[in-house]
Amino acid sequence: MNRVDEAFRRLRHEGRKALLPFVTAGDPSLEATGRILREMEERGVADLVELGVPYSDPIADGPVIQASYQRALGAGVTPQGILDGIARWRREGLQLPVCLMVAYALVFRPGVEAFVARAAEAGVDGLIVPDLPVEESGALGRELAKRGMVHVLLVAPTTSEARRERILEHGTGFIYCVSVTGITGERKTLPPHLEEYVRDVKKQAKIPVCVGFGISRPEHVKAVAAAADGAIVGSALVHLAADHAKDSPQRIATAVADLCESLARPLRGKKRRS
Repeated sequence: MNRVDEAFRRLRHEGRKALLPFVTAGDPSLEATGRILREMEERGVADLVELGVPYSDPIADGPVIQASYQRALGAGVTPQGILDGIARWRREGLQLPVCLMVAYALVFRPGVEAFVARAAEAGVDGLIVPDLPVEESGALGRELAKRGMVHVLLVAPTTSEARRERILEHGTGFIYCVSVTGITGERKTLPPHLEEYVRDVKKQAKIPVCVGFGISRPEHVKAVAAAADGAIVGSALVHLAADHAKDSPQRIATAVADLCESLARPLRGKKRRS
């Protein structure tokens, strides 16, 4: 079973919801990224990690993540370097599920089959390709399925009913439910109708539904968990890593994991009896 599917199976058994941190690969360094993932796993403060592959022209990322991509690119981070890092961390024992958040251009350039093969060999569990429409994602979905990897698709408040049905039909692993119309970033409050919107998506979905964009505080995580199967936190963690960029990789990892621990606290209730 894919590590993503196994993680959600275990969470259902335990009666818990998932915390899915987003980390920009290579910001401030790939060594720091590896330390962050290991620290999250060792402390049990993440259930699955989204690893952002830096790209020069991201379509939905706010200024915090855009800046992190620019720093990583400026330091020479490449998609292959990231895959090499994941392969090394897997050899060192990392078991945490990892999905790449990657622009389609980076998948298309080497060829869909070649990119997916390299990602699978490195130990990647799935891809999230936010700029690839579901109508054009068939080839990628088939290649991922061949390799036992998940293809995470996104729905937004503006997604039409017909497109939503198609996305829910073809997505695997989990559905990425975008909380707001716009770009990523830390927000003080969540949309007032978020719970109703997420419950509508869950009624149709056959796989877990996780919510991202704007989630940055424990109270946000708690609110999202009332309806969704997991909460995705990105900009707050990326911002924190940037604030500690001059520290050692281990100190960066500790700071990020500390914040994840705080964010995950509302999700760590009593385990449900089997």
